[in-house]
Amino acid sequence: MGLLSLLRKFRKQPSRELRILILGLDNAGKTTVLRVLASEQDEIKNTTPTQGFNVKSVHSQGFKLNIWDIGGQRTIRPYWKHYFEGTDVLIFVVDSADMMRMDETGEELSELLQEHKLAGVPLLVFANKQDLDLAMPPDEIAEKFQLTSLTDRRWQIQPCSALRGEGIQEGMDWMAKNVSTSKW
Repeated sequence: MGLLSLLRKFRKQPSRELRILILGLDNAGKTTVLRVLASEQDEIKNTTPTQGFNVKSVHSQGFKLNIWDIGGQRTIRPYWKHYFEGTDVLIFVVDSADMMRMDETGEELSELLQEHKLAGVPLLVFANKQDLDLAMPPDEIAEKFQLTSLTDRRWQIQPCSALRGEGIQEGMDWMAKNVSTSKW
């Protein structure tokens, strides 16, 4: 699926690892995104809130992709910082239909973008749940979160419906084009 595009980008660098960190508030759809990326669509209907973290390592064509999905409950968020080290890509998942927590979501993202260990790390924002009528459009989310003012990293906001698997491939394609290979 989307991981194959990323793998092809690094084809000339065998035995490389890429660390992807998926964060966002609880119920945003992080685990569903992870399951789509790991081609586990059959398990999407049985998704429950993450009480710690999920990690999937995908081996393909000489590559190992380590994808970390960390729980987003308020009590777990202080522990996010323990996973920042060595992150190559930050994926932040937003519940586009949760207007009640949009300010809280923006505050959490803003704090992440100020973290020293995440400096310069490309940011992919999945504006999830776009299949719902009340979903805020991605351009409005970008404006609300002041993403257009970011100058220290590459970023993209991608509309998606993780439940339907829509928009995930496009986000992965952007990531494949924008992940730095300088550390290799």
